[in-house]
Amino acid sequence: MAVPPEEKAKRVRRMFSEIAPRYDLLNRLLSFGTDLRWRRRAVALALEKNPGRILDLATGTGDLALMLKRRAPHARVVGADFAPPMLGIARKKARALGLAVEFVEADALALPFPGGSFDAVTIAFGFRNFADYRKALLELRRVLAPGGRLVLLEFPPPPQGLFGRVFRLYFRRVLPFLGGLVSGNFGAYRYLPESVEAFPPPEALKALMEEVGFRVRYELLTFGVAAIHVGDLEA
Repeated sequence: MAVPPEEKAKRVRRMFSEIAPRYDLLNRLLSFGTDLRWRRRAVALALEKNPGRILDLATGTGDLALMLKRRAPHARVVGADFAPPMLGIARKKARALGLAVEFVEADALALPFPGGSFDAVTIAFGFRNFADYRKALLELRRVLAPGGRLVLLEFPPPPQGLFGRVFRLYFRRVLPFLGGLVSGNFGAYRYLPESVEAFPPPEALKALMEEVGFRVRYELLTFGVAAIHVGDLEA
């Protein structure tokens, strides 16, 4: 039975709030550090057009927002998330690094920004948690300026073939156990593979982005474990 969008949003907010203290450690541990390479690629794509105003949505503990600010120190970078404990950690990291990034609490389906506020929007591993993908894309298009760019880094369903079978075994069995053991929240790390399996494949996500007005290309990373979709608006 499908979970209503409002209930999904509540569950996801509660879950990420609970795992916030161990979130960074588990990202590094469970991806063997590969997530940093994926994030660096997303940052490079987001900065190709030299944006002056950047929104990192579903920013979590701020990793991508801080990478963006380091690479583009003169840009205004805003990190937004709907889990306050995550934002608290992000603000502490920004202060420790001396980086002026604004972190705000926000719902991805009703962003508190005027239309055309940003030249680029990034999302790293948060889009699949949104309650309504189409509505979220329309909202992202609204806050992007003409010629703006959306960079979406996400886990697609695991690839086919031998590597895909091995990865599925890790993703379904090992990762939930280790994540639950370290975080103390086994439910959160059972949710991860479930949400990935239910996420649209890369071509389907590309088509959905194109339906709402983006010109889209994507690339697969690490044998298809992750994917980056780049959506550009007409200038």
